[in-house]
Amino acid sequence: MTVTVDAPDLRIVTEGLRFPEGPVCMPDGSVALVEIEARRITRVAQNGTKSTIATVTGAPNGLALGPNGLLYVCNNGGFSWHEEPGLLRPGFQAADYSGGRIETVDPATGAVETLYRTVDGRPLRGPNDLMFDAHGGFWFSDLGKVRARDRDHGGAYWGAADGSKVVEAAFPVFGGANGIGISPDGKTVYVAETETGRLWAWDVEAPGVLKKEPWPSSNGGRVLCQFPGYRRLDSLAIAASGNIIVATLVAGEITTVSPAGEILRVVKMPERMPTNICFGGADMRTAYITLSTSGKLVAMQWDEPGFRLPHG
Repeated sequence: MTVTVDAPDLRIVTEGLRFPEGPVCMPDGSVALVEIEARRITRVAQNGTKSTIATVTGAPNGLALGPNGLLYVCNNGGFSWHEEPGLLRPGFQAADYSGGRIETVDPATGAVETLYRTVDGRPLRGPNDLMFDAHGGFWFSDLGKVRARDRDHGGAYWGAADGSKVVEAAFPVFGGANGIGISPDGKTVYVAETETGRLWAWDVEAPGVLKKEPWPSSNGGRVLCQFPGYRRLDSLAIAASGNIIVATLVAGEITTVSPAGEILRVVKMPERMPTNICFGGADMRTAYITLSTSGKLVAMQWDEPGFRLPHG
């Protein structure tokens, strides 16, 4: 049975952010995140003070802490933007779109380096989210880019952390591959498909290699959960239990899905675009959530601990 709750203990950590996403709990207790519209990677201290780690061209999207304390960034190349009082949201591919890529950022110096721009000679279009595995690499998604009359297909990829190898693991994800995560045992990769409200799953055979289901699966995955009604999916996090926790757009929710595909819990957020969630604190039960259209980073106590990531 699905349990639906409000978030009465939600506290604002900071506000005034320009479409924040990709929160990462840092070793010093701060939270690093991206401000997509401002093309900035920002550190938020526990008291809410903001400082700039780096500015980038294009648009930083997903963020993860990797080897040697580096931040790994999914750069989507840039959006156009729509703004009205109290609401900022992305639109189509930017007029100055600079191509998708994976970058690294040194939090100590702000130095930005490009790791990957192409896979098998094909350019990345709009890298969105990433999560490290226990094998020296990371899984990442490419949402694609949307234009006024057409769009790119999304896909799922794997890259070595040292820049030596990148492979296409699942393609296409027609409605855009957004959130991506790995089960705690490393045996399953999950991808949230934005426009269809579907959560996909693949069995992992090796780093960068996914077991493929036969036709009629379009990408070799299996649909783990079809979200009801009009719900678009954004980023996801993994609980220590193996549950998948999905930022659910339009309805303005954070949704917990079991590894069997059952919707277990829905937490209502105070806006339509809660985009990302990460876990921190000594017990891994502090959930940090980006409320993107209103520019806030908020926090609350979660009902179960998050999975402690390899470099977190």
